[in-house]
Formats: sequence, C-alpha cells, structure tokens
Amino acid sequence: MSSTTFWYITRASGIVTLILLTVTMVLGLITTSRSRARGWPGFAQQELHRRISMLSMVFLAIHVVTSVLDTYVHIGWLAIVVPFASPYGRFWVALGAVALDLMVAVFVSSILRSHMKPGTWRGIHWLAYGCWPIALAHTFGLGTDSGEHWVIALGALCVLFVGIALLWRLFATARQFSPRPPVDAHIPPSNRLVSTPVGRGIPRDR
Repeated sequence: MSSTTFWYITRASGIVTLILLTVTMVLGLITTSRSRARGWPGFAQQELHRRISMLSMVFLAIHVVTSVLDTYVHIGWLAIVVPFASPYGRFWVALGAVALDLMVAVFVSSILRSHMKPGTWRGIHWLAYGCWPIALAHTFGLGTDSGEHWVIALGALCVLFVGIALLWRLFATARQFSPRPPVDAHIPPSNRLVSTPVGRGIPRDR
C-alpha cells in the first residue's frame, strides 16, 4: 500500500480510537457511580464497557501498525512504547507512547483481574483516567488534520461528554456520602411519639 493509504488508515483509526476511548471513559465513570439505566441490568453496562475497551484496543493496534509502516515519516517500533525515542514529532509521539503504555497496562490488568488483589487492580485501572487526556493531546498535537472544523468539533464533544460524566460521578459520590436525615425528620411533630415513664410512646396530641 502507498504511504497515502497508510496515512488515511492511521488518521481514521486514531480518531476512532479516541471516540471509543471517550465512550469507555464515560461508561467507566457512570458505572463506578453505580448509576443504572432504567430496565438495564448492571452487568450489561459493565459488559458493554469491557467490549468497547477491547474494540478500542483493536483500533489502537491498527493505528500503531500503520504509523510505523508509513514511509512518509520514520517513527520506528521502539518509539511506539518508549517516550521521546522518535526523531519525528518527538513530544507528541511521546504522548502517544505514554497513552499506549497506560492503555495496555489497564487492558492486561482487566484480563488478569481474577488473579490480582482488588486494591492492586483498582490502582492500575485508575491509569485509564490519565490515558484519555494524553490521547486527546496526542491527537490534536500530531494530527495534520487537527485544524479541520469537524475534528475540532469532535474533540469538543469528547471533552463535553467526559466532563458531564465526571460531574455526574462527583454528584453521585457526594449524595452517597452526604449525611442522611433522621428517620422521623419528615413526620409532623403532632404525630411523633414521646417517651412515657413505662417506656411506651404516645402521640403528643393525646
């Protein structure tokens, strides 16, 4: 295939990877806040999150392979996983390498989750939250079409959806840990029971 073909595949797979990673982030934030769609069981939401994560890894692999095979610029296999090893676009390619390393770490930990301690798995899985902004910066810093209006609009939508999901997560967490009112806080005073010498309760209006 020509270098132009590799360029188109590289850019298309990179954009699709960013979209899938954004959906994964949104589902991850919603799932951890224990929000559930009406009539949609929780395991289905988790399964969808897992499958989209796997699909994003497939497009990421396509993006990586075509980037290396493209003869227009030289990146090299080492620069794919080692930051600042690329002579071309050193900083932005380094961000892509960091995002790739984080995604692989999260993906492998998800596969080996049953063999890991919950705290260890949770700590590695938190890396996904750092992967998304790095991948976003890589997309717009290195992409030759990052100045196109539709690419800018797509990036803005990704930021918007992740921001809304993050706010929802913070709101759900705040509600979860907010102090609950007493059981009889909403009972009218006239209907509350008062203690009697023998330990029984009688209404105040009697």
